[in-house]
Amino acid sequence: MKIGFIGLGIMGSRMAANLQKQGHSLVVFNRTRAKAEPLLGPCGTFSDSPAKVADQVDLLFTMLAHPDAVEQAALGANGFLNYLRPNALWVDCSSVNPSFSKKMAVAAAARQIRFVDAPVTGSATVAAEGRLVFWVGAEDADLEATRPLLLCMGNRVVHVGGHGMGTSMKMVINLLMGDAMAAFAEGMALGEGLGISRKILFDSLLGMPAIAPFLASKREKIESGNYEPEFPLRWMQKDMHLASVSAYESGVAMPLTNAAKELYRLAMREGDAAEDFSAIYDYLTNNHDLATIEQKSPNSAKAQLHQAN
Repeated sequence: MKIGFIGLGIMGSRMAANLQKQGHSLVVFNRTRAKAEPLLGPCGTFSDSPAKVADQVDLLFTMLAHPDAVEQAALGANGFLNYLRPNALWVDCSSVNPSFSKKMAVAAAARQIRFVDAPVTGSATVAAEGRLVFWVGAEDADLEATRPLLLCMGNRVVHVGGHGMGTSMKMVINLLMGDAMAAFAEGMALGEGLGISRKILFDSLLGMPAIAPFLASKREKIESGNYEPEFPLRWMQKDMHLASVSAYESGVAMPLTNAAKELYRLAMREGDAAEDFSAIYDYLTNNHDLATIEQKSPNSAKAQLHQAN
């Protein structure tokens, strides 16, 4: 089976590398070719467009940042959907909203392409180690055709239901992660404001039933102030926004999530967009170094105020 991979960012590059480690040769495309270079060689070739990738493969993975990027790669100029062979498989691992996945499934079916939505849970480290969890929306036969490849990149595959159900589960999970991180940061800010040391707060809170387990992995980032991204803050804000869109479409009220996603948006305006989403702690506790803010986001309100003074 000839395999294509489009989207070689933080997650996609590691996923593609794990496919290669399991002996699979890939045809790849990324808007920035430099990100593809580590994958090129005996088991990897670069194509100049999504269309040229599709023309060579039987199964295509996409791992892109947002719905617009997926739609552009699939249906835009040099998009891949018109070039995949009939009965080929398209597996979209991107974090998108369920209604968008269903729209892409319809577009694929109109071209006799089989569609699978299979977003993932896991950080960059987890992706590198091949321990991702895949949440799958697909027909049974399409999942089984895809499962061996998914297990090259992850250690768990959950069939949630039909088209759009994998992305539905992903929306729920990222909503909970984004809310939990913001709530934890707010609790830490209150504790420190009341005079409790950060160390005592961490030592006391982490491991308690009220604290999500993943938050323990953010301690080092917060204590060091180094928010090298495992999951960039701007993509968490995007996923929370898509969750709110999905809630609107399904008639569900989400007051906490809507407040939290706007908090992340404010942090983006202060220069934290490319940082790990745990940088929401830094935003809430006002621990930004002004020189760093000016470097990251010279047009932010805080940077402009500092320059004015």
